[in-house]
Amino acid sequence: MFVVMKPNHSATDLKQVLKTLAASGFEARISATDDKIILNIEAADAKPLSGMFVQKISALSGVQDVVLAERKAVEKEIQVGNVIFGAGRFAVIAGPCAVESEAQTLRIAHAVKAAGAHVLRGGAFKPRTSPHSFQGLGPDGLKILDLARQETGLPIVTEVLDVRSVEVVSQFADLIQIGARNMQNYTLLKEVARQKKPVLLKRGMSATIDEWLMAADYILSGGNENVILCERGIRHFDKHTRFLLDLSAVPVVRSMSALPVIVDPSHASGRRDLIAPLARASLAAGASAVMIDVHDRPHEALCDGPQALLPAEFALLMESLRAMAPALNCVMDAENELRPFSALQGFASTPVGYQA
Repeated sequence: MFVVMKPNHSATDLKQVLKTLAASGFEARISATDDKIILNIEAADAKPLSGMFVQKISALSGVQDVVLAERKAVEKEIQVGNVIFGAGRFAVIAGPCAVESEAQTLRIAHAVKAAGAHVLRGGAFKPRTSPHSFQGLGPDGLKILDLARQETGLPIVTEVLDVRSVEVVSQFADLIQIGARNMQNYTLLKEVARQKKPVLLKRGMSATIDEWLMAADYILSGGNENVILCERGIRHFDKHTRFLLDLSAVPVVRSMSALPVIVDPSHASGRRDLIAPLARASLAAGASAVMIDVHDRPHEALCDGPQALLPAEFALLMESLRAMAPALNCVMDAENELRPFSALQGFASTPVGYQA
């Protein structure tokens, strides 16, 4: 847990908060930013936090917010299907940005499985800037993802956009994704908090780290403790990448929270040539996983083709990540052994007619 003090709090307010915490056996480590004081709360005996205690702290004068994504000595382990996120493990989520057809999804699912991916991604519901762009296949897309899971054994992550779709998405998804545009859709966050499935919460494109963690707190305080955070880039002024990948957010959040943090270099950069170096940098920064767009015909993709790796490129990235992981004392799931590169030779490095 951490407590955010109001900018105009008094010394007496701070003293009373510290006194109340100490009386309940909690220690506070004070950190300051340009405009606020944050108290990182720790308990030596891993004492659980009751809802009444959180409410008591929230009601004290000078307190702006209380966030439950507390710091712990060991990163929280979250299970998605047969894959564990956090606690020194490194996983790879891969697949098409959008489910376009059964044939396309199954081809890519088998390719990323062959390269050693741990979780299959694919959007059945797509939030698009233009209402005229491909919006996804909806429930039919979920059924295709289910078929891909049956054929490959990979758990699936897919996005939910609306409270009306939470129930149907939960029936199919092993990991429910809340996208950047919905990070502060608090009604939706409260609804997924009621589900028994883990939630992948992407950082909003203009959200601060504190706002991101507070959004996670809506899910945690609603009773769902299985939240994975995803850094996917924030808005910036430069034209060379789609967004600015804030890799510093990974160690910052890890210093504040026990929740696993993963990185999406595909949506952050929007550029195929930058995905591999950014994925490797994510591993080095302490991320628990990366999420990679993969498409065998990116020039025909209905969504985000320029940021998708070809299957052969993805296989090479997997090889480099596996080579790096031991040096960083990081374990990649041994159950997903890397197949020989020859297993992917059927996928051309550059499809006919494709322009980079």
